[in-house]
Order: sequence, then structure tokens, then C-alpha cells
Amino acid sequence: MGEDRRLAAVVALAQGMAAAHTPRESWRAAALGACRALAGGFAALSVWERDLGRLRVLVNVGDRAPDEEEFPEGEAYPVHQFPEITEFLHERWASGGEPNAWVETAQGPAAGRPGYCHQRVAALRRRGRGSCVVAPIVLHGRAWGELYVARSSGTPVFDRADADFATVLAAVVAAGLAQTERLEEARRLAFTDALTGLANRRAVDVRLEEAVERHRAHGDVVSLVVCDLNGLKRVNDTRGHAVGDRLLERFGSVLSLCGAMLPGALAARLGGDEFCLLAVGPPADDVVKVAGELCRRAAELELGEGVACGVASTEDPIGPVCSARRLFRLADAAQYRAKAVRAARPVVAGREGPDDPVVRLADEPPRGPAAERRSFRGRPS
Repeated sequence: MGEDRRLAAVVALAQGMAAAHTPRESWRAAALGACRALAGGFAALSVWERDLGRLRVLVNVGDRAPDEEEFPEGEAYPVHQFPEITEFLHERWASGGEPNAWVETAQGPAAGRPGYCHQRVAALRRRGRGSCVVAPIVLHGRAWGELYVARSSGTPVFDRADADFATVLAAVVAAGLAQTERLEEARRLAFTDALTGLANRRAVDVRLEEAVERHRAHGDVVSLVVCDLNGLKRVNDTRGHAVGDRLLERFGSVLSLCGAMLPGALAARLGGDEFCLLAVGPPADDVVKVAGELCRRAAELELGEGVACGVASTEDPIGPVCSARRLFRLADAAQYRAKAVRAARPVVAGREGPDDPVVRLADEPPRGPAAERRSFRGRPS
């Protein structure tokens, strides 16, 4: 391959990874870009999991064998099966050696230094591949994993020039992975409450909009639990905000634990003393049961005065839910009623007959300038 074509291949790889929106898309773009750049028939990207002592495959692309999934859940190999990993990841890199790529063939080692690796050679033969090039990936100065590109039997075997080029490609992949990590961290911070580690209001708004769209399109059950932590203001006033923060953190842990009882539920802090659970799929009765457990556990906290909890679910008789805003207002109104009557258990919208006071409150024309945040939002806790 000429220098111009190799430069174009490097640019294409970098652009493909830059355009990725998720880690999976980034992994796939890396493997595909390297496979095309090296004229391979198959490529894989793997990560070295030090704590588990294994090399785990993240993505397989190209001409996959029957046992190779694109995004495998459990394809991993003990590091002790690959002696060259120990040599490259420990000895050579630790002593300042370059993490150069190498070539293996179905007949044994070719270009590069690591020597015969029975596992790789056996895999090449088993899957009808004639050669592979393995390029270690270094991220933040540490061994991260490897890029693997193979060619089928009967095609030209990789040579030293291909191994050198694979080393360059691995460096480009490492830069792309670092960028993906930074973007993921930025997204995480944008959708995470700093104090409790739960999701924040922005995350709830996004997920609730998506959930209601799924409800409208496919009839998925969407349930929202909104709760208000009682007594936070009193704790802040009498024992200080550090103790109040500890109460918020403790309740956040309780909410997370209860949310885990509902598959896929999102636990979030909306702000101040307000929290919520968003569940898509589980029956309304299951959500109400979990909300009841949340109330029980909150009442047992050594700080605070329990929680006021409201539930709204598209499975209950609350009328059409055409927007995320309406479901939120229903859960909010149910929580307000629980607060007003000092209910020890959750109040559920739509379960008090045809003239349900919660539904009526939620659907009342808003008064005042704050249409979405009703006046009872400003009440003392």
C-alpha cells in the first residue's frame, strides 16, 4: 500500500472513531477502520482486564466465524494462554520498549518478535485464516488491550511493513479511545447528581420523553415515582447542612436499592429534597409495591422524617398520557397529596375512583406564572 493510501486510511480510521456517539460505536469504528486499512478480512478489538487476568473481546467485525459475535458478552481468554502479552505488557513496556505489532501465521510466527503462540495459531487454523497481525494498544501510558486483524487462507500473509503500519493504527485507536472516554465522562457528569451519584433531572427528562414515546408507539407501561424527603429543612437548620447532605446521600442509597427491584429503573434526584424512580415495563402494582418498600425504609432512617411518595402509571385509570409532562404532573400531584395527608404509604394517581383528587389536581389549569412548577412546589419541607 502506498504512503498516500496509508495516510488516507489513518485519516478514515480517526474520523470514524470521532463520529462515534457511544463506546460500542467507537470500538466498531476502530476495528473496521483497521481491518480496511490493512486489507484484512476480520478484525477484533480486545481489552486487557488486569483484575480478572484476561483478555476480553469487545467487538468482532468482518468475516466472522460461527462462534464469533459482533459484540460478544462472554468471549474472553486467560492471559496465561498468551505468553507474548506478559512479555509485551510487562517486560518490554515497563523497560521502555516500544509496543510494536507482530505477525503470526497458521504455520507459526512471522514478522515480529513475540514467538510462537499456540492459541493464536490454533485459532487461525480453526477459523480458516492464514495470518494475523496483533498490535498492542497503550492508553494513558498503560497497557489497555490489543487490535487484531486477520486475513483468510490463500491471501497474502502480513509482512513487517504491515506490522509497522498496525503499530501506527493502534496509536490512532488509542487516541480515539481516549477521546471516547472523555466524552463519556462529560456525558456522565452532565446527567449525574454530584452529591448522591444518582441520575439528575436532565437525565429523567430525557428518559421520560423516550419512555412516553415508547408507550404511545408500543403500549409499554411507564411508571413514575416522585418522592419528597420530609424534614430536610429542619435537619439543615438544627444540625447543619453537612448532616443534611448525609441524609440526602443515605436516602439516595435507599432509593437506589429499591430501584434495583425494578429491572432497568432509573433512580434520580430531581433537586433539593425531591427524588424519583422511573420504570418502563414492570406492572404498576410492582412499582407501587417498591414505592411502599421505599417509604418503609425511609421511615427507618435515623435522620429526617420519612418520605412523601406519589406514583403515576400509564397502566392505571389516569386518562391518556400523551406527554412526559402529564405523567410527571400526575406523579407530582400524588406526592403532594401524600405530603398533605401525611401518608405513610405511597399515594397512587387514578386509584381513588372516577373523580380521583390526584388526577383532578394534576389536570387543573395552572395558576400564576410558573405553569409547570405549581405553587405547592414552594412549600416548606
